[in-house]
Amino acid sequence: MNSAPPSSMRRAWYRPSLTTQILIGLVVGILIGWLYPDWGNKIYFLRDIFINLIKSIIAPLIFSTIVIGIAGAGALKKVGRMGFKALIFFEIATTAALFIGLTVVNLMKPGIGVTLTGGNTDIVKIISDSHPRTFVETLVHAVPSSVVDAMVRGDVLQIVVFSVIFALAVSAVGERGQPIVRAMASLAQVMFTFTNYVMMFAPVGVGAAMAHTVASQGLGVLTNLGKLILSLYIALVIFVMIVFGLSLFIGRIPWRQFIRAVREPAALAFATTSSESALPKAMESMERFGVPPHIVGFVMPTGYSFNLTGSTLYLAMASVFVAQAAETTMGWHMSLGQQVTMMLTLMLTSKGVAGVPRSSLVILLATLNSFIPGGLGPIGIAVIFGVDELMDMGRTSVNVIGNCLATVVVARWEKEFDENRARVFGTAAEAELDLKSGNVAFAEAARSGD
Repeated sequence: MNSAPPSSMRRAWYRPSLTTQILIGLVVGILIGWLYPDWGNKIYFLRDIFINLIKSIIAPLIFSTIVIGIAGAGALKKVGRMGFKALIFFEIATTAALFIGLTVVNLMKPGIGVTLTGGNTDIVKIISDSHPRTFVETLVHAVPSSVVDAMVRGDVLQIVVFSVIFALAVSAVGERGQPIVRAMASLAQVMFTFTNYVMMFAPVGVGAAMAHTVASQGLGVLTNLGKLILSLYIALVIFVMIVFGLSLFIGRIPWRQFIRAVREPAALAFATTSSESALPKAMESMERFGVPPHIVGFVMPTGYSFNLTGSTLYLAMASVFVAQAAETTMGWHMSLGQQVTMMLTLMLTSKGVAGVPRSSLVILLATLNSFIPGGLGPIGIAVIFGVDELMDMGRTSVNVIGNCLATVVVARWEKEFDENRARVFGTAAEAELDLKSGNVAFAEAARSGD
């Protein structure tokens, strides 16, 4: 069977992909800021328009996806033993990602030396007026008195708390709550499409942000962004080798065959920067790898909301990068305790938004507004966005690999993992096994090679 796309589906050279458009916008913005610094400052308003569009997505996207994830999938009502074990693995993996990211970013310090220009902000007043919330104040603040007010202000932590309680209530009323679930599914799809529309403006926003950054700081700032990219991939490699490696060893999972099973879904996620695009292939590969369909069907989609290990690691590093840049800009220092508090908030707010490319930036932007004083959070995000595409590839691939591994670990924990099938993955023996069982589709997939 010919897998090459027909000529009618091939993208014309004059209609580049969004990835290419963003990279073009990045390069053009750098050139404008370098060669025409006055213009670099004049077009800065385009960056503000883009950030405002991103902010408008936050509340409806978080609310709808959390309600679907909890009430629609029944993840907290019908999980039983299997769901409990899956959630344990998810939290161990994401916590490990969190601390590995924090360790690497604090050792390499990619944000030190980056200045975030915040217009006419009175820095002295900001320092005197701002103070970190106490633990009790944080708990009280997390519970909204009005969800409408929380959505208007973009207070993402309050939105998450309300959404979780609301989703549990919808799940508790059973069939009578299904119209709400369907409405939320429709809203989520609308917001996904809305996000795609906003991303069409991304090259312009990126170009304006980079033009202003280079015009005001010079080309030297790009060295720090390169250091951030390098730091992220170093952290991802460390995380994969230690956490995923230990999981494979402890679970007695044949690692060579596992790598063969996940390489195609991971490559698809890397190329598209979308975990959702790799989901069908990942589920198929895990079933072929010996994981029962009911475990794959439950753990994999749940992991797309609760097991974003690559994104968690990225959020840890990107948020501290902005905090380090804020320290360079205004002398405000974020303590390790504040970093951990911000990381825990990011872990909560990142649940349920997989499937939208660069959705991590939406969550990062919303959360930084609550922790970074002086409105420097959005400025830092605008700087990061210029190279976010390069980082999104790596973190999305790790997300997909982590969810594939979670299905195998849970299957092994439940004593339902077919190790004999796993050991013949991608071989002629697998095709023969599938033909004997009448699974022609898997046999064809095995014959085509992975």
